[in-house]
Amino acid sequence: MARAQGARAQMALAFETVYGTPPAGGFTKMPFASTTLGAEQPLLNSELLGYGRDPLAPIKDAVTADGDVVVPLDAEAFGFWLKAAFGAPTTTGTGPWTHEFQSGAWTLPSVSIETGMPEVPRYAMYSGCVLDQITWQMQRSGLLTSTARLVAQGETVGTTTSAGTPAALELKRFGHFNGSITRNGSALGNVVSADITYANNLDRIETIRSDGRIDGADPSIAALTGSIEVRFADSTLVTQAINGDPCELEFAYVLPSGESFTFTVHAVYLPRPRIEISGPQGVQATFDWQAARDSTVGRMCTATLVNDVETY
Repeated sequence: MARAQGARAQMALAFETVYGTPPAGGFTKMPFASTTLGAEQPLLNSELLGYGRDPLAPIKDAVTADGDVVVPLDAEAFGFWLKAAFGAPTTTGTGPWTHEFQSGAWTLPSVSIETGMPEVPRYAMYSGCVLDQITWQMQRSGLLTSTARLVAQGETVGTTTSAGTPAALELKRFGHFNGSITRNGSALGNVVSADITYANNLDRIETIRSDGRIDGADPSIAALTGSIEVRFADSTLVTQAINGDPCELEFAYVLPSGESFTFTVHAVYLPRPRIEISGPQGVQATFDWQAARDSTVGRMCTATLVNDVETY
């Protein structure tokens, strides 16, 4: 009997025209490291009395479908997750193409994601997936991945794939070695690590339905937060925090072949940190920053992806 193994797992993604309805085609094979995306339906214990000490049969509760997908930051497939987070981009160029994703969209696209374990076989289609949060970390070494948190409407399980033959993308992966951080256009030095989290703060529409699913997931006020851990070498960031002035931070990755990903946060506010001396080693400070809408640019952040994909 075949046993399911993660090494053989597959994932395909396609954007929906109608929320909660998987498209007939147009799926793309997605690289991923792990996923917790799934549906669960808990049981409610019976509260009735008068039938003895043994409990009566439990009752099914509502269906909850959500989870995380850990994906690599790469030059092509990551654009699908950016579209899910921000909406369709503005694309310019004639190859390579520049895709600009902007925050602030009132509506977000929904996607259908199929995860397959062919040896069982089990193919689970998650429809009505809306991206709630995307996060990643910058550091000196290690594998560069991003975690996308999704809210789905439901799960349909079958023994054959519903995604057909998904289109394949070329994997051009960014690494921590390709990363850089700038502040107001100048390189920001002495950075040990940085965390970036963008959240759409989805509001689940939990109406009464016979199938126990949600009616949708609407975006509310977005949030862009993170942290920067720096070696304490000057007072530039501390002075900014004390004065309460915003700055522009740019997190960028560039491959030698020319592909790039740039995430620009237009108005970053820094808190005043506690400067601790914990021993003879170097002194470090952590700034848990928050972003807001920049009145000049008219938005909070811009993600720019340059690659060989013509359209998302």
